Amino acid sequence: MRTLAITAIAAVALGAVAVPLPAAAETVSSRQQDFADAATAAGVPRDVLLAVSYLESRWDTNRGLPSTSAGFGPMHLTDAKSVTGASGAVSTENARGDESRPARAEGPAAASAPALAAPALQTLDAAAALTGADKATLRTDPRANIRGGAALLAAYQRDLGAPAGVSSDPAAWYGAVARYSGADTADAAAQFADEVYATLRDGADRVTDDGQRVTLAAHAALSPQTSWLDRLGLRHPARPDGLECPADLPCEWIPAPYQELGGGDYGNHDLSDRPARQRIQYIVIHDTEATYDTTIGLVQDPAYVSWNYTVRSADGHIAQHVKTKDVAWHAGNWYVNATSVGIEHEGFAAEGAWYTEAMYRSSARLVRYLALKLAIPLDRNHIIGHDNVPGTVPSTVRGMHWDPGPYWDWDHYMDLMHAPIRALGTAHTGLVTIDPVYDTNRPAYTGCTGAATNPCPEHGSSQLILHTAPDANAPQLTDIGLHPDGSPSTMLLSDHGSRVATGQTYAVAGRQGDWTAIWYLGQKGWFYNPPAAPTAKWATGLVAVPKAGRDTIPVYGRAYPEASAYPAGVPVQAVTPLQYTLAAGQRYAVGNIVRGEYYRAVTFDGSSPGDWTVIRGDTWYAQIQFGHRLMYVNLADVQLLPSPIGAP
Repeated sequence: MRTLAITAIAAVALGAVAVPLPAAAETVSSRQQDFADAATAAGVPRDVLLAVSYLESRWDTNRGLPSTSAGFGPMHLTDAKSVTGASGAVSTENARGDESRPARAEGPAAASAPALAAPALQTLDAAAALTGADKATLRTDPRANIRGGAALLAAYQRDLGAPAGVSSDPAAWYGAVARYSGADTADAAAQFADEVYATLRDGADRVTDDGQRVTLAAHAALSPQTSWLDRLGLRHPARPDGLECPADLPCEWIPAPYQELGGGDYGNHDLSDRPARQRIQYIVIHDTEATYDTTIGLVQDPAYVSWNYTVRSADGHIAQHVKTKDVAWHAGNWYVNATSVGIEHEGFAAEGAWYTEAMYRSSARLVRYLALKLAIPLDRNHIIGHDNVPGTVPSTVRGMHWDPGPYWDWDHYMDLMHAPIRALGTAHTGLVTIDPVYDTNRPAYTGCTGAATNPCPEHGSSQLILHTAPDANAPQLTDIGLHPDGSPSTMLLSDHGSRVATGQTYAVAGRQGDWTAIWYLGQKGWFYNPPAAPTAKWATGLVAVPKAGRDTIPVYGRAYPEASAYPAGVPVQAVTPLQYTLAAGQRYAVGNIVRGEYYRAVTFDGSSPGDWTVIRGDTWYAQIQFGHRLMYVNLADVQLLPSPIGAP
């Protein structure tokens, strides 16, 4: 969404600064013991405590940094008072992305604290009162944080009137676990609790972001006592017919308005009949750069823009706003808008903030459901970030959004969809699929807060940095769309002109020692890829190369049909090359083959000539991974080859 707005959840008492890693590594079992000690002290079943923490944070500390809903530490103790709202510059992106209509740009979100600030999103205060620990310690000390979460669970169990005899029975903690979610609806609270108990049944084992191995044994026969949920007295939102969500996922209908605004303008989306009228090819992942409540208010404004779904951070609750048959204005590129579904996630691309496991799980289940329903492949050529959407023409490239940003964990997200990042290739098959280890891959970004040169807190990332030579001190590549003066890209968080991300596939341009080069924006980009700890997987597939005799060919930001395809009375949409070119000798991974088409929708009632129709031509395009963003080349300009042909 507004990801050039450096929106804050950072004004906490300590300030949103990185908490240093321990000077000396703890023993492997110390974090495990922290959970055991806290459970014993609070009278909570240890494995219930472990499972709740796993669904909040996967037991990570995130170095004391706040989550997207202002939660801290392994137990995600929330401090919504730290949310200050929007600040900084706003992107110039036209959310409609269609020059045939007036631009519809997003404005700054109004600063607002979440409506659930007390008590659901202010659990840090309650944990401090229960344990006697100060809030600063609860934010930054994992041991204190775990004790605070255990004390909260125990208090919730007491509030439910649970008799002492059931305290040791994990099945009897369903109501307390549901309340821990902070959800204000029964279905969202139940979804959180069900995921916790699924984790209990399956077990879990992982090494945390600070190197601690934590294990939860499987309780395969565990069946929770779900009747405890009724004592929470939560509301039951209406679930109307036609709601497009998995039946067992918490979801409600909060419609985006479709209405006339006067002067021929209208908002805030377009009607259609997809996929009967036009195939849906993409699901676009966004973050909101605002709180959930602010976001819900914005999407109900007819003069604003729209997206299909919003996912809440604290509990994974989902709201649908625009039917998938209709076209929301969310991606800044009309071709992508017309062929995609947009999903907003409560959160901030900067600040080093992290996304909760509850959000990842709900979103992944929604995306998998939509992909199966709409026949969208579950891969990174079709499940894309807003930061992968290309500019429409040269003048719009620089203003495109860059959410969900480098802190979105694509590897884990795709795993949750049962579509893990896989590649079947060797060092000689000519393609690589980017796949660093998220927790240990920590580029030194800048500009999360304050000046552009201010270091960001150290944090895991899905992105790798490209260099002009196989040397970490070599300059980054130049993205002329972002840096028209020809200067190299930088480590500014929003400057993705020399970066690749998990799941993206590129053509190999060379190898030297521990370094691999790929073709990227017309240049060779080198990234560190040692065989002992690879950051990418060897892959196979098709590559696009210029046809013989062509020194360069144009690259496009949308796949529009040729002029002769437009019927009389319908203005022709220009097929305008971007400022990049694909030169002879270079090759780029092909992710899709699409026919040139344009969805004509410029009036409220479809009364304009050709309105509410898809204009298709005879031009076909190859979707290629050209830079950080996907782009298109005319099939008439390229030859498609199996990747090993002539590979380095």
